[in-house]
Amino acid sequence: MVVEREFHLKRVVDVFGAALGLALFSPVLLIGGLLIRLTMGQPVMYVMQRPGLHGGIFRLYKFRTMTEERRPDGELLPDSDRLTPLGRFIRGLSIDELPQFWNVLKGDMSLVGPRPLLIEYLDRYTPTQARRHEVRPGITGWAQVNGRNALTWEKKFSLDVWYVDHQSLRLDVKILFITFKMVAKREGIWEKGEFNKPFMGSVD
Repeated sequence: MVVEREFHLKRVVDVFGAALGLALFSPVLLIGGLLIRLTMGQPVMYVMQRPGLHGGIFRLYKFRTMTEERRPDGELLPDSDRLTPLGRFIRGLSIDELPQFWNVLKGDMSLVGPRPLLIEYLDRYTPTQARRHEVRPGITGWAQVNGRNALTWEKKFSLDVWYVDHQSLRLDVKILFITFKMVAKREGIWEKGEFNKPFMGSVD
C-alpha cells in the first residue's frame, strides 16, 4: 500500500514538475527553437521512437542538434561531424532535453528514471538489464548522475536496475539536485573520444 501511494505521488510530482518546467523554460524553448530554425532549418524537433514502461513504444521529443549531411554514397556522416556549434552548446546545457517535459506530462516518461534508449536494444538486453523497463524512463536518472556517458553500457544498466529496486521520492529529489549541479558545470555530456557508441549486447 505504501509502495502504491509512492507510485501515485511520483506521478503527481512528475506532472507538477513538468508543467512548471515548461512554464519556467518557455523562453529558452522559444529562443532555442528559433535559433535552430534559423541555423539548421526544419524540422526544429527531432522525434524518435523509444521503448518506455514495459517496453511500450512512444514518441520522444528533443531539439535537433545535428545536420543531415551525408557522404557521396548517401550514408549519414558520423554524429560528431554533423553536430553543429549551436548543437554542441545546446547539448552542453542539456537544452535539447527540455521538450521531454511534454513526454512527462503525457505519461510517457518521468522526471527521473532510466534513459530511454533505442528500440533495437530491447533484444540485446540480458533478463537483468531488461528490468530497467519496469519503470517509466526519465529525463535524468541514477546512471546519468553517476558518470553518464563515461560509463560502460553494463555499468549504466546496473545502475538503472539499482534505481528500479531502490526508487523513492527522496532518491528522485537527490538525483534532480545532482543533475542541476552537473548541468551548471557542464559535466558528463559525452565520453571523451567517443560519441554514441552503440550497445551490441552483453552476457548476464
